[in-house]
Amino acid sequence: MHAFRLNTLAAAIAAGLAAFAPQGAAAFTACQVTDTGGIDDNSFNQTAWKGVQDAMSGLGIEGRFLESQAETDYEANINSLLGGGCDIIVTVGFLLGDATKTAAEANPDQKFSIVDFAYDPPIPNVLGQVYATDEAAFLAGYLSAGMTKSGIVGTFGGINIPPVTIFMDGFARGVAHHNATKGTEVRVLGWNPDTREGLFTNNFESLDDGRAFAQNLYDEGADIVLPVAGPVGLGSAALANELGTEALKIIGVDADLYLTDPERGDVYLTSIMKNMDATVFNVIKAAMDGSFEGGVIVGTLANGGVGLAPFHDFEGAVPEGLKAELDAIREAIVAGELSVN
Repeated sequence: MHAFRLNTLAAAIAAGLAAFAPQGAAAFTACQVTDTGGIDDNSFNQTAWKGVQDAMSGLGIEGRFLESQAETDYEANINSLLGGGCDIIVTVGFLLGDATKTAAEANPDQKFSIVDFAYDPPIPNVLGQVYATDEAAFLAGYLSAGMTKSGIVGTFGGINIPPVTIFMDGFARGVAHHNATKGTEVRVLGWNPDTREGLFTNNFESLDDGRAFAQNLYDEGADIVLPVAGPVGLGSAALANELGTEALKIIGVDADLYLTDPERGDVYLTSIMKNMDATVFNVIKAAMDGSFEGGVIVGTLANGGVGLAPFHDFEGAVPEGLKAELDAIREAIVAGELSVN
């Protein structure tokens, strides 16, 4: 599989701004099709759309989006953009994989990019954007094991698909690494990376499910919960806000939820970030400058495609020794000296 590895993302964006900002590119249009979470999901759809917005302001392009209300909308939304002046169509989410493939193969002259999916063998006119989120989730698991007071942490997913379970894998293995190196016995509820069994809401929309699943984990003793379910996790955050952070803390996903969910920002110990805005921006830039080709971009800790958000309100609560351990683990993962698998 061709691999289009990202360079430092901030530098790439800066270079793109410098190259394209002066003359603008009003004739270039990027179109996005969301998953069912919606464009303002405080998660991956919104973060991917920010990449389009950054290109609109920085590269002078035009941008528009279509929201999918149900999975049955995927094919129809993509088809409605074909022949509609979209220089590149960005589809967001693993569940759009089949619909994107069908449209791309039927329209080989249309450039596509898909977030959270890639094809093997690659499709010449589709550039996949995937993320080694287990690397950042490993750090979040280690952090949670170091911060739990009850000795129990929990997680649940939206749907049992790889872009969801990769977070849960990394989280569970980060906890296991803490247990192995520090002699602790922290338990993880909600996911077993070996048996592939765990808790799933089977949707990415219901805040009520987010509250209920977090409540169940809390009732079983978990004082830190990682919801990997897009907007569903906002329901978990609402519960933590009511219980208080001494009782329950939340690990956010995709974006820095301290910033995107400010009313409940103080419940987020950290967030496992996928910098989809940067990868979407770079894909648009590649489509504009002629360097676009089918394959895959992989966001990692090393290239800044994934990472942990700041601790924000918990900055003073996380021990300096634990912070130093997290820095050392990150360096070991980047250097290839520590595997998260």
